[in-house]
Amino acid sequence: MQSKAVLSQAQVSIILTAARIEAQKNHWAVAISIVDDGGHPLALERLDGCAPISAYIATEKARSSALGRRETKNYEDMVNGGRSAFLSAPMLTSLEGGVPLLIDGQVVGAVGVSGVKSDQDAQVARAGIAALA
Repeated sequence: MQSKAVLSQAQVSIILTAARIEAQKNHWAVAISIVDDGGHPLALERLDGCAPISAYIATEKARSSALGRRETKNYEDMVNGGRSAFLSAPMLTSLEGGVPLLIDGQVVGAVGVSGVKSDQDAQVARAGIAALA
């Protein structure tokens, strides 16, 4: 039987707090979503002033990252590089801002952020993940 790491609620809270601090430090109104390795929601927070659609997009970014086991920027780069057929792939979104969370080399979840420029979304997600290091 194999064992795998899973995110605890305490770790999810640490990630969410660190991501929120990064967003607020930069005055970015974003939605932050954290999912487990199967893309199932563990936490969602939409900061004041953030558009409602961003909560949906952040969750889809997190799911895509967790299920695909990579940053969603990789998918965006493929599409921007001319692989437009990839838009019909079963991934949920190909927008930057979904970042997988690895523990001991295994993806245990992902953070998705939406509300500002895609590289800024990814910056917020990475700040949340870095808080676990």
